[in-house]
Amino acid sequence: MADHITKTLILGSGSAGCTAAIYAARAALKPIVVSGMQPGGQLTITTEVENFPGFEDPIQGPELMERMRVQAERMGTVFCQDHIVSLDLSTRPFVAVGDSGDRYIADTLILATGASARWLGLDSEVTWMGRGVSACATCDGFFFRGREVAVVGGGNSAVEEALFLAGPASRVTLIHRRNSLRAEQTLQDRLLSHPKIRVLWDRQVVEIEGGGEPAGVTGVRLRNVHTGAEEVLPVEGVFIAIGHTPNTDLVRDQLDTDDAGYIRTVPGSTKTSVPGVFAAGDVQDPVFQQAVTAAGTGCMAALEALRFLEETGSAGA
Repeated sequence: MADHITKTLILGSGSAGCTAAIYAARAALKPIVVSGMQPGGQLTITTEVENFPGFEDPIQGPELMERMRVQAERMGTVFCQDHIVSLDLSTRPFVAVGDSGDRYIADTLILATGASARWLGLDSEVTWMGRGVSACATCDGFFFRGREVAVVGGGNSAVEEALFLAGPASRVTLIHRRNSLRAEQTLQDRLLSHPKIRVLWDRQVVEIEGGGEPAGVTGVRLRNVHTGAEEVLPVEGVFIAIGHTPNTDLVRDQLDTDDAGYIRTVPGSTKTSVPGVFAAGDVQDPVFQQAVTAAGTGCMAALEALRFLEETGSAGA
């Protein structure tokens, strides 16, 4: 067990956390990043990334995150492979305790713990992850140009994903286990009138099927929730859109969050309800949830942490 003392502690090592680390290190804050349960964040379970600026050719998600980590380390960031189990924001310096027993003591804190996609819980979902199964249409929809895909869900996220995919895909089937959608009426109207989208009501996904060469998704096995009858829908992509859960368990009783648990920040800022604590990336963004927007707020958080330290006279060595 050891104490790690820093001007800026960053929880999370996705694009928000790594970008914050790069900027904080350049400002001589000697940041420490605690990588968390999923080092590198959600991009580490993504295959090709085509929409992150600066790469002419697609880059694999894990490679992109490795490059960010190496860049941050080269600037002077220290990465700790630990998972925070408790966090005290009642006084400064803030104290976080890791699963290792180590304590992390910091004058400022950047929360970049992200949000986790909700999944159906099928083994086949894991098997075909990145080979036809996705939770992000704006990330992966481009790979399904001219192909038939399915979207699972019935809320705003599912309808928005289906409408987005109707651009590149040849046909989109929305699968919903009920006979009505929860999405806003305007979105429903657009969906139900779209010539490339159909809805299968009262269906539950029981299996995602795959095969071929190269191996990928070939269809979804569906069960009618009323009759129990099963059918296979041939598709090459399955997008799970049943929502995300922000990783905010550590701070829900200490910071202002919205009804879904996302950290509230001051508009145009990453400041939270506790001075000296900043939030970046998907943990405070229920709307865009993109690597590039997360990186942008990571930059903002580091610069705001520096200003906070300067204003409170804590920026010196």
